[in-house]
Amino acid sequence: MNDLDNQMLNCSCGNFPWDHWKERALAAGMPAELAVMGRAVMREAYQHDWSEELQAACGWEDEGNAMLVLALETPKLAFTTWQNLLDTDGGRGYWNTKTGEWVSWY
Repeated sequence: MNDLDNQMLNCSCGNFPWDHWKERALAAGMPAELAVMGRAVMREAYQHDWSEELQAACGWEDEGNAMLVLALETPKLAFTTWQNLLDTDGGRGYWNTKTGEWVSWY
């Protein structure tokens, strides 16, 4: 287990880093739907052990500051990017060109 895992074990319901990020996002004026989605992306990146690169992009190296900036400055891009990450579990799988559907590796 690493330091982050130990930190997560000491969190209580509603008191995880992704919960704090959502509150910061709402306080900054982010629409609730986008704040909830950003929270989900941060949570999934950690809980599903996405790649280090994706975890960094999903707030784990800067407490989500870049995610806040992205969503506040370009909300449509944030929505599209985050929805894609959630839909594909961090890009784990491939598009089936015959069916047009995402096929998960898991």
